[in-house]
Amino acid sequence: MPVRFQIIFLTILAVFICYIDRVNISIAIIPIAKELGWNYERIGLVSSSFFIGYIVTQILGGYLSDKFGAKLVLGYGLIIWSVFTILTPIAAYSGFTLLILVRIGMGLGEGITFPAWHSLYARWIPIEERGRAVGATNSGLFLGTVFALIITPIIVIHLSWEWAFYLFGSVGFLWFIFWNRMVTSSPKDHPRITKQELLFIEKNAPTTQEAEKLPWKILITNKPLWAIGVAHFCSNYSLFVFLSWLPLFINKGLGVEFSSVGYLAMLPYLFSFIFTNLGGIFGDFLLKRKFKLLVVRKLCNTIGFGGAGICLALVPSFETVTSVIAIICLGNAFAGMASGGFIINHSDIGPKYTGSLMGITNMLGAIPGIIGVYISGLILEATNSWDAIFYVVAGVMFFGMIFYLLFASVEKQFD
Repeated sequence: MPVRFQIIFLTILAVFICYIDRVNISIAIIPIAKELGWNYERIGLVSSSFFIGYIVTQILGGYLSDKFGAKLVLGYGLIIWSVFTILTPIAAYSGFTLLILVRIGMGLGEGITFPAWHSLYARWIPIEERGRAVGATNSGLFLGTVFALIITPIIVIHLSWEWAFYLFGSVGFLWFIFWNRMVTSSPKDHPRITKQELLFIEKNAPTTQEAEKLPWKILITNKPLWAIGVAHFCSNYSLFVFLSWLPLFINKGLGVEFSSVGYLAMLPYLFSFIFTNLGGIFGDFLLKRKFKLLVVRKLCNTIGFGGAGICLALVPSFETVTSVIAIICLGNAFAGMASGGFIINHSDIGPKYTGSLMGITNMLGAIPGIIGVYISGLILEATNSWDAIFYVVAGVMFFGMIFYLLFASVEKQFD
């Protein structure tokens, strides 16, 4: 197996672990809230507090990865969030404020994940393989979500909710052993890579260079970067709101028993896992068919955002559990097609700065985790209705689609 495929596999596992540790609280919070007497607003605060830490380390994680190497940044970041995952039950029983601080600490660790692996891929993955590699790695978050939504209820029922954090948090330490032994930040530093693979990567990867000083004045005024940032914000608004609230919607809004919540909640993310991979394959296929790169990026993004927005706007029109879950699944299938769009656009416009650019846009993308998740709790507390949440998310997706269509580019902006 080529070394770059081994690195992709371990990176997918890192994203998988990132999301099992992040998503388990979406299920566990149901018995926690019942046991500790939390209302919707307090649930929203716990869910959104993670993103306070998450937003802080985005740019720093990307910059450090571009400058000093993604291996160390991602490796130690994963250990940090694993420790805070294990500490979650202790914090919950010690006081609400301490729990908020632990969730913030967990966010600090996870905040480096996506900037770090995008920086790694800019140096390891040839251009013609990027769509599939990025799609497969992004699908790790949906695979982790599916796993957490299925396994967490089983752990809660047969052990207790505390063990969902103890067990999931321990997985990261096992991963770190293999990551430390098998990964280097640059292909030329890997002891087991063949000369043939090294030559192929150096000839076809977006960059083989370390980042220079970031041109911040240019960055903050660059329209193509803002196009990616706005798309990232809008995509994550949908992702984070439903990661936090979908299990509760199924339990309270649709009246499904707790033991079945995980199985229904995981179905949309199973579709995301499948179609995020297909979206990357679709983007690479169009490039091989000689479609212009900008056309591919905009087409994939429009299919993803537009299709998801329509489906989300239709959710309140359906009443049965089957029909509601089905239309949400369809929306996630559309959204997965965007993996050939904005999310891969960073290394088009600034190859050397891919990690830093991802850190900037993912920082913007973390904002919905704070405001979107918390506002959703306020809406529920005030109206006791889920319809407004779906309409708001649909509107955000349409806005992201239009903004990206108007301002996206594939021309190098910073090199």
